[in-house]
Amino acid sequence: MSKQKNYTENVLKSVLESDLLIIDDLGTESLNSMKLSELFNIINTRILNLNQKITKTIISTNLNIKDIFNNYEERIGSRIAGYYDIYCFFGDDLRFKNK
Repeated sequence: MSKQKNYTENVLKSVLESDLLIIDDLGTESLNSMKLSELFNIINTRILNLNQKITKTIISTNLNIKDIFNNYEERIGSRIAGYYDIYCFFGDDLRFKNK
């Protein structure tokens, strides 16, 4: 097995099995079919506990639920809408306040 393939498999295993995974700024990445497939695999594996381990996932995004369904496959949107508690935060962007 090549070093790159071994490294990639170890990273994916860590993502799938970590106690807490934080996906930050969902929606800012460039999308292609491979990335959508990997995102689905990560979300689905963690939701269904396919790794035989209780895991928690936090997803932060500036997208509303309609945008998630528009930008991602329905099976990703439906899992986010159906399995995650959705909290909306309002207020000024602190990065702009400090300038």
